[in-house]
Amino acid sequence: MNLDSPKVNISKSQEDVCHFLADVKNFKSLMPENISKFEALSDDTFVFALKGMPEIILKKKEVIPPNKVILGAAGGKIDFSLIGNINKVDENTSEVQLNFSGDFNPMMAMMIKGPITKFIETLVTNIPEAI
Repeated sequence: MNLDSPKVNISKSQEDVCHFLADVKNFKSLMPENISKFEALSDDTFVFALKGMPEIILKKKEVIPPNKVILGAAGGKIDFSLIGNINKVDENTSEVQLNFSGDFNPMMAMMIKGPITKFIETLVTNIPEAI
């Protein structure tokens, strides 16, 4: 299952946006209002939970400056990745799109598609205000 967020323009350079997304502690400022837990476990790992959902641990897997930040599931039964694609518009403007990719059975995919779509849309739309 692959889901893409809308593309969002940010009034920051591609390097600034990449640096911001590469720091996992910054994801706290991107989370939706219904977050019930957020904790940085290390410099590259954090755990979060939304009300009514299980905890999810994300780990920074790779940073390819200034274009891409890749996070992935750290433990748990579900393997997935969250990729931040950062494109340069001009010297002081970037375009960001988040991509969620995971291998789920059809029943699970049907259940989580809506909540995950909304979640990545919230993350990406909060970036311009947070950075």
